[in-house]
Amino acid sequence: MNKPISAVSPRKAPMALSEELVARTMRAVEDAGPTPGMVHMTDADYARIRDEVLASAPAGPAKLFAYGSLLWKPVGEVRGGERAVATGWHRSFCFTVKRFRGTVEQPGLMMALDRGGQCQGMVFEIAEPIAANLEVLLRREMTVLPAVNVPRWLQVRTGDGLCRALGFVVDPANPRYAGKLDKQAIAATLARAVGHWGSGAQYLFETIRHLDACGIRDRNLWRLQELVAEEIRGVQAKDA
Repeated sequence: MNKPISAVSPRKAPMALSEELVARTMRAVEDAGPTPGMVHMTDADYARIRDEVLASAPAGPAKLFAYGSLLWKPVGEVRGGERAVATGWHRSFCFTVKRFRGTVEQPGLMMALDRGGQCQGMVFEIAEPIAANLEVLLRREMTVLPAVNVPRWLQVRTGDGLCRALGFVVDPANPRYAGKLDKQAIAATLARAVGHWGSGAQYLFETIRHLDACGIRDRNLWRLQELVAEEIRGVQAKDA
């Protein structure tokens, strides 16, 4: 019999990164549009990648592994939801963005799955029509070529055993890959970067809040939010 994934109670101590601190990082930013020099994906590109993903899909229901913003800002239609662990991958702020949650003047950082360790997240079933819901997902997660955040069928473990689920992993060969950054450097970026989707601090805050709601603790993210809170206070004090 497969052992269930043990439940973890949500963290009782409040985050140092409060809603009030997150609000300090927010400001209206106009979408500057496609970043100059970037090759943006076309309808044909999305259709090609969608078909490639479906062609390599395992038998049975198509599943999605959510570990970050897909927990709190889903796209397409998904069903169900159960906790899962992806072994050999960890969530990491590991690629740069000059749009969405950053600008050309102040690039931001976004999360993807990077090699090593393990990642606790949630597995959902992609609803019918699968092709349409998958393409909506690809359009949210991928915008330029070569893609830095690429779809991959991962082996994950749920309470019912092993299965394969679609996750988005970073391409370490991509020029936008930031590598394994020091937490303090990540915190400094998240405390300052903001785009038309919002700030890096908001992205971190919502991810932790929704992971906690699922009973998932990420010690690295918890330490990171403490550092981001310190950075925001420091920025405010400097500007005062």
